[in-house]
Order: sequence, then C-alpha cells, then structure tokens
Amino acid sequence: MRTGAAKSLLRASKPTITSLVGELVDLGLARESHAERSGAIGRPGLIVELDGREFAGIGIEVSTGHIKATALTPRGQVLIEKYSPLDVCHLDQSIVIDAVASLIKETTGELRRAGVRCVGAAVAAPGIVDPVDGIVENAPNIGWSHVPLIGALTERLGRSAPPLGLGNDARLAVIAEYLGFQNPDVHDLIYIIGGIGIGGGFISDGRLITGSSGLAGEIGHMPLDPGGAVCACGRRGCWETMVGLTALLRRAAACDDEVLDSTIDVKQRLDELVARADAGDRRTLAALDAVGADLGLGLSLLSDVMNPRAIVLGGYFTHVSRYVIDQVRAVMAARVITPRAGDCEVMVSTLGFDAVARGAACLAVDRIYQDPVGAAGRV
Repeated sequence: MRTGAAKSLLRASKPTITSLVGELVDLGLARESHAERSGAIGRPGLIVELDGREFAGIGIEVSTGHIKATALTPRGQVLIEKYSPLDVCHLDQSIVIDAVASLIKETTGELRRAGVRCVGAAVAAPGIVDPVDGIVENAPNIGWSHVPLIGALTERLGRSAPPLGLGNDARLAVIAEYLGFQNPDVHDLIYIIGGIGIGGGFISDGRLITGSSGLAGEIGHMPLDPGGAVCACGRRGCWETMVGLTALLRRAAACDDEVLDSTIDVKQRLDELVARADAGDRRTLAALDAVGADLGLGLSLLSDVMNPRAIVLGGYFTHVSRYVIDQVRAVMAARVITPRAGDCEVMVSTLGFDAVARGAACLAVDRIYQDPVGAAGRV
C-alpha cells in the first residue's frame, strides 16, 4: 500500500473502513476470522486477514539454460511450479518466446481448472530491461538485444493473455528473498544471483533500490580484473568472468568434460561438480577455492559501498556454498573497511533457483494491491 493511501486510511472513519473491508471480502481478497476481545467494553472486533486463495500471479523465469513458471497466491502459497530445460543461449529468440507463451498458457489453464483466477504474469529476464515498454534491451548472456518480449508474448497469447509485466531477474529475486527473510530485523540486504552472468538486487531500509534508470544491480560487470578474460558485454575482467558459472566450470574441467555441456541441465552438472569435490578432486576444489576468493573480493567492495545487514548468495552459489562460503567470509573480513562491517552476515539463499520465478510472481500479484477491483475481474 502506498504511504499516502495508508495515511488516508488511518484518517478514515470507522464506517468507511468497515465498508472498504467488506468490499475486499466480497472480492475474495480478504476474510474475517474469529472475534478478538482486547478487554475493552463493547462488541469484540474481528480479525481481518489477507485471503485471495482464488487468485494467483504467474512468474516466469527466462534463464540461460531453462525457463520456469511459478504460480503464487497473495498469501505467498505456491500453487504450481513448472521447470523446462531449454538451451536459451543457442536457440532463436522466436523459439524461446514460443516456449514461454506455451508455459503461460499451460499454467493459466491449470489455474483455471482449479478454480483460480490468474491476475497477471510477469517475466524475469537476465540483463537490462525496459519494464514500461516490455523490451529486453540488452541480455548478452542469452544473446538478446532490443527484443520486444511483452509485445511478442501478447501477440502469441491473443485474447487469452493475462496482464503481462517484465523485470530484471536479480531485482525480482531479491524481493522474494526479502519477503521470505527469516530475520524480521533485517531491512538492508544485498542479493547475488549466480549463473553464467552475475546480477544483484539491493534492499535498503525495506525498499528496493532501482536507480534513476532502473538499472541498479548490474554488478556482474564491475571491472575487477582489467587484464582478465573477455566478458559477453565486450569488456575485459568483469566480475562475472571471475565468479560466473562458466568461469567455475572452465577452471574445474577440461573443454570436453560433460559439465561444460550446456545441453545438460545445470542442476545435474552442478551435482556432478559437487560430487567431485566431495571425492577430493584437486582441480575441482582449487576452482571452488578461487571462485570463493574472487566472490569475497567483489562482495567486500559492495559491502563497503552499501553497508548491508546481510548478503544472500543465490543461484548456483546455493549448490556449492559449503565449498565457497568460508573463503568468502575470510576474504571479506580481511578487506572491508566499513565501520562495524562485521555486523554484515553472509548467508545462503533459502529459495535457491526458485527465487527468480517467485519474485516475478510477486510482481504479478502486486496488481491486486494496485487495483483490487480490476484484478478481481469486477470491472
């Protein structure tokens, strides 16, 4: 709820509030539970809770090696999850967009058969996006540039298209992480998503930081090694050339190794890598150690700049965390200069690879809060 709206509601009369609550109950977006007596004289009050069990938003993740759908209720209940391995990097854009459209159709169809109304769908893409015009401006890791994604999806879905939105993967994922955060006292955090690219999302004082042009969080392209490897963006030594998934796999395996085969699902390849580390393979362990050190280097810089209370490692880092997190913490402890930087806790995401689609679903569900009557289909 917007601050102004909240203040207006606080000034509203009791009959007005009762009327508003009644309207939300009629729409199926709230429910009245048991009566509560606080000790005051008079009729006991009713507890009003968010409901919306008959509504859901769909989040779609487009990643380098898969697409994924998550259907989420306003209360955060996951109704549907669909995961499809897809070599997005090497397929024509139209094929990927066809697959995304089919995934939206399948998910909305399942919701409809279950008696649940889809209030909207949002797509999370890696790279720079224009959410207003629905364009993926630049996503070098999947080879997309100036792709009118939302327009293309609307054309494919036709009259069955739900309201569609678009966002950056890491900035949507950090919303999901923050909403599900275990410590209610943490309102300043950095989320790092690890894939072929590296992205970030920042929460400061409970608010998502987007920057003046909505591009805050493109941390994978911080130039930490000017003489290093060439990045997909065309520059040298970007952070993601040091700690991205491709960098790890190339350090850990020979060029003909199956873990470098992008047609194999990334989770399967990571499981194989961890199995090798568990078996004591020296090359694998050295690669993980190097990634941990370089990850700590970049995070120490971000910690000094943002002074977060927590840093959450997501994406592929969740799979290899027990082999990198101690190194990350050690490097950060040695390098940070921010006063009381030790208050910052480095932790592993509880959502893992689910965070991006979950965050996109949160964006879709947000339509309920912006326009409850329209979202409920009463206009």
